[in-house]
Amino acid sequence: MILIGERINAGFKDIKEAIVNKDKDIIKEWARKQTDAKADYLDINLGTASNKVEDLCWMIETVQEEVDTLISIDNNKVDMLKEAIKVCKKPPLINSVTAVDEKIDAMFPIIKEHDASIICLVMDESGSPKNADKRVENAGKIFAKAMEYEISAEKIFLDPIIMPLKFMQEQAKEILSATAQFKMFSVPPPHIVGGLSNISNGTTHNKLINSIFTAMLIANGFDSVICDVMDEDLINAILTAELIMNKQIYADSYIEAFKK
Repeated sequence: MILIGERINAGFKDIKEAIVNKDKDIIKEWARKQTDAKADYLDINLGTASNKVEDLCWMIETVQEEVDTLISIDNNKVDMLKEAIKVCKKPPLINSVTAVDEKIDAMFPIIKEHDASIICLVMDESGSPKNADKRVENAGKIFAKAMEYEISAEKIFLDPIIMPLKFMQEQAKEILSATAQFKMFSVPPPHIVGGLSNISNGTTHNKLINSIFTAMLIANGFDSVICDVMDEDLINAILTAELIMNKQIYADSYIEAFKK
């Protein structure tokens, strides 16, 4: 499982204040904590704290001063990305693009030029899909465009758009159905990713819902997730689900082995 740490996001009060005050210590603290928790990528989200590319670059550079973990730039503004991607020491993951031709044609040349990876939301001009078939249709369109730009499947992270269970309960099974079909696009297949906390938004038993849904996603092909990598129960659920799906070799110490 590719773990993308969600915590360096201006949606969190301490991160927003750190951006405004240029407090490197808070940014570095969360970079270190998530890296120590085995995050593969650190999501960097400027949010509403600023609309300046200089601040986005400052966040990336601050993280890279502390750790060498790969960067996920959570920003879809092409002009900002062109500058931010230049300060990444390693090819980043870009979050995100949709199945809209104009947006794909603006984004994919940047991805190709910098050997980056891209999260692709399977939504189009009409908004978020309501069923599995439309998700698969949009994903297929994105994947075909990636092939035109000679972007390999391993650089594509398809996001089926996880919806809140509390408000759109019927969507969970549609997401699982679509995810299973994404894996049929190619060999090797594209990655499949999602923002896990969306499923439990507004719920009382959010951690339980996150853990159970993650296991179901893994059974249907998910191999990467944007999540709270500090949530030990969630990570243990991921490790166990991958074990049951025969993606890892069993050992009595499989949880302890991950932490080393």
